[in-house]
Amino acid sequence: MDKKPAVDPAEYNAFFPSPYSLTQYTSSKTDFDGLKFKTPYRGGKWKVLMIATDERYFLMQNGKFFSTGNHPVEMLLPMYHLDQAGFPVDVATLSGNPAKLEMWAMPKEDEAVQSVYQKYLPQLRTPKKLADILDKALAPDSPYIAVFVPGGHGALTGIPFSEEVKQVMHWAMQNDKFIITLCHGPGCLLAAALGEPRQNYIFKGYKSCVFPDSLDREANIEMGYTPGSMFWLLGEKLSELGVEIVNDDMTGKCHRDRKLLTGDSPLASNNLGILAADALLQEVG
Repeated sequence: MDKKPAVDPAEYNAFFPSPYSLTQYTSSKTDFDGLKFKTPYRGGKWKVLMIATDERYFLMQNGKFFSTGNHPVEMLLPMYHLDQAGFPVDVATLSGNPAKLEMWAMPKEDEAVQSVYQKYLPQLRTPKKLADILDKALAPDSPYIAVFVPGGHGALTGIPFSEEVKQVMHWAMQNDKFIITLCHGPGCLLAAALGEPRQNYIFKGYKSCVFPDSLDREANIEMGYTPGSMFWLLGEKLSELGVEIVNDDMTGKCHRDRKLLTGDSPLASNNLGILAADALLQEVG
């Protein structure tokens, strides 16, 4: 099949993944095989704050745009587990503009994913602006037990450079909240370093899964998933700050380090949802 990135006619010099790469990276169904917890939380007090990307286009070194966004499986499958476990999700973006999804990766025959997508579609289309809710979100009586940042290459466009995301990361660490993220979503951890001395980096010494740099450096370009080389690689940036990357491939691996819950790729979406639901349920007793 064609390994050339497919033209996105909505933007100059922009491209979707190649037909071949989609056969390697996407499927009509996920590996979801049922909820694993026994009893959901019914206290009604706690929610999850999801910070989604509102950016569609990711600039490559060659001047081409990758037409990206949030990966739908990486967003919606963990959301399904959290929502069903009794922790509703509030959706926020940096601008307040709609969350962008990589619809070419949507598993259209997956009932769990489709059900949570339809439930949260109004929020995805009209999310909260992160800056507007910080006072409430970071208050002593905050309703949020966790912060969730889904993956997709779009997570690398604005989130790692956001002062608001920095505030959320520091608040989560200072108040013993969970941070749930996967694939390229751990770009949110970079925001915590903005304007801070490197020796004070709050995630220094933490272990994390991320999408393998090796795939972004070579395989994704060779198969036409991305239309060129990225300006920087997530794993390298995190490693430079003192985060230990615990995976070098894409197998669906998840890892918990204290209250940082991470997964390596779309393959980890279901596993991360199970891990996160269990962790939050244990937290509330």
